[in-house]
Amino acid sequence: MPDKQGARMTDGRTTGSARAFELLEPLVQAATVRVHAPPGGYENSRSHRTGPTWGSGFFIAPGWVLTCAHVVGEGGAAVRLTGREVGITFSAGSLTGTVTGRVECVLPERLEERRPGRHALWDLPDLALVRVLAPVSHACVWLTDRSRPRFDEVAYFGCTEDLGTPEITGRTTRLRGTAGNGAAIRLGDDDEIEPGMSGGPVVDLARGEVVGVLKARRQTGGGGLAVSVVQLRTLPMAARGQVGLYRRIMQAHDLYHYDQHLSDLDNRRTWTDVHGELPPEEGDPFAGRGRLTPGERTTLCGLLAELPPPGSSEVVRALVEAARGEEPDPLPPAPLSWRDGLGLLHDPPGGTGEAAAMLRYATDVSVADYREPATPGADEELWDWVRATAERLWRPLRRELGERHERGLAERERRRRASAGRAVHGTARRAGGLPSGASVLLEVWAHGWEDLYDWRVSVLAGPEHAGRVTPVDSGVRATLAGLPEALRVPLAESFRRCDTHEAAALLEVAVAPELFGLAVDAWVVVGGVPLGVQRPVVLRHPAGAAGAAGTAATAGAAGAAGTARAARAAGAARAARAPRTAGAAGPDPGGAREHPADREGTDAAARWARVQAGPLQDERADCAGGRPRSPATEWLTGLPDNTVPVHCRAADQEPTLGSLHAVRDAGYGVVVTRRPPPEPGASCAPFHRGLREELADAGRAEVLPLRFQTLRGRAYGADPDAYWAAGAGLVWEDPARPLPEEDPLQGDL
Repeated sequence: MPDKQGARMTDGRTTGSARAFELLEPLVQAATVRVHAPPGGYENSRSHRTGPTWGSGFFIAPGWVLTCAHVVGEGGAAVRLTGREVGITFSAGSLTGTVTGRVECVLPERLEERRPGRHALWDLPDLALVRVLAPVSHACVWLTDRSRPRFDEVAYFGCTEDLGTPEITGRTTRLRGTAGNGAAIRLGDDDEIEPGMSGGPVVDLARGEVVGVLKARRQTGGGGLAVSVVQLRTLPMAARGQVGLYRRIMQAHDLYHYDQHLSDLDNRRTWTDVHGELPPEEGDPFAGRGRLTPGERTTLCGLLAELPPPGSSEVVRALVEAARGEEPDPLPPAPLSWRDGLGLLHDPPGGTGEAAAMLRYATDVSVADYREPATPGADEELWDWVRATAERLWRPLRRELGERHERGLAERERRRRASAGRAVHGTARRAGGLPSGASVLLEVWAHGWEDLYDWRVSVLAGPEHAGRVTPVDSGVRATLAGLPEALRVPLAESFRRCDTHEAAALLEVAVAPELFGLAVDAWVVVGGVPLGVQRPVVLRHPAGAAGAAGTAATAGAAGAAGTARAARAAGAARAARAPRTAGAAGPDPGGAREHPADREGTDAAARWARVQAGPLQDERADCAGGRPRSPATEWLTGLPDNTVPVHCRAADQEPTLGSLHAVRDAGYGVVVTRRPPPEPGASCAPFHRGLREELADAGRAEVLPLRFQTLRGRAYGADPDAYWAAGAGLVWEDPARPLPEEDPLQGDL
């Protein structure tokens, strides 16, 4: 009986996957390398004598090897990983060469300070990028652009010594699921994973693309884990105005395969050639005209790589949504390159052809605003390719793409004229103010009466799409000490979504006033630098907090300090919710405390507008001459609208807690707080003196978030003239950035 696609073979593989393995094996083996101790020289024909094998790796772009962090950490657990030199042995045709490589980056970054002991499982994603230190000619794999793998048959490759000599071999299995919130892929136990194979590539046999990096095998033998190659998107973000490592490597990856596809200098099979020979998938609804051909896909990726990268992840997501017809998968990691956008367009909804969606996306990219001027003619070349490729598709799509391109050109020209006009007549955002784009929102709630906290991280779309919120992650029952570690990954993902090449996104921390002392600005998430130094960080009052819940949260947060203090804090919270003066807006009948930014036509709107324009007037709210005081409601309401109330004492203690509630109810949208220094007798005079000078120099409130970031950077850099700013916080109730009204998490039942 003749074989059919999908029929089982005696070795466990389908006939289709067996053919795919046969086609892909030479390409993958040519790009897979052995990792070991650095050689004495750049070349060593007897590479098997360079010392024991630490693991495997593979070239993902010219000069760049991807492997596991635990592989490059082999043989020196106390040695710093980044900057370490390793040996790379690879095959180039019939020749074998050995070169020295240097570890440029490991993921996660904390592995530099805290790594597991020998034979322990390293933290995900457990990846390392190695830069080869000699110009060599080698092959590169084709990396997937999909955000998540399909659970089909795969092949994995790595270094083994079955016959006593190190060699690159491949075996097959199936993907069984994911782990670590999608960062890892579970491998079946169809074949054995040997120790030297760690760091080798995992290849989707149906699509001919590398989807993972071998990480570990089960202790009992058979099966194991691989790291999704999509985790490369979590590489540290670049400094402002620079192109990040991820984007540079993916650009080099795509241009390598583009050049290979166009070259006619030899007749060796390329990845694009093999993609065209792979057996077709059964039941593919987009077969034929519904998908781009392998050559078209390679060309599209190459043309996109020749353009400047997108300004932010949100730009990519917006274009994908417009081309796909629905919001793309919000799960991390965020798309960072134009190529990543293609990965979100596979299998579009409603029977829409995948090729049509990708051509719409490419059309929009050809008329997008880039982070820097494109190479002359690069965007026109992309559009010419789209128009030529659409010739083989149906006529209505060709007409649609032409109209889409014309609209895009007109809109881009309108934006450029508007931008040129602002440059002449004054910018829309005055120098030093916050960018108008998306921001990251961190919400933390006390978990009832316990010293535990629930949290949520979201992306706020910004004033242009006020109220649009995209959840990123949430959690319950974290301790205050455990919050930085619990929030490290969600915050890093949110920053990747919101940061642009021009500015780091604003971080808004919405917590009850008793948590205003939470040292979020001092947390280290990525890059080894505190958040408050990397980006502007401001405090927000949570929106729509019910009166009873606010009282319970206050008392719960104060529980660690004793019952008496909890009662005082709860009483202060109730007092702060009382009406201020006759005719002033008091609590609603249900007891909900409204957010100042939600009140129009009251003193809150007037105070916000006035303080933004300046000049600024500081006023001590919770102390007088260094002694604590509780501000009277009449005094607060009578202060000028350009006043910035200043607090120098602990936010979770009286009188500061009551004062924070009172200034909020009085409509102040810009307030300064401070985490007091550890010395209880330290004078607050330097803080007030330094802040007064800072406010006077700032002139207007709209520049304060970025000026506070600069102050934190100076204090972090040991500038003695900025020591007074340590622990300073800025409450920033921008009415153009409304907070979501959803109820907080309820936690475990």
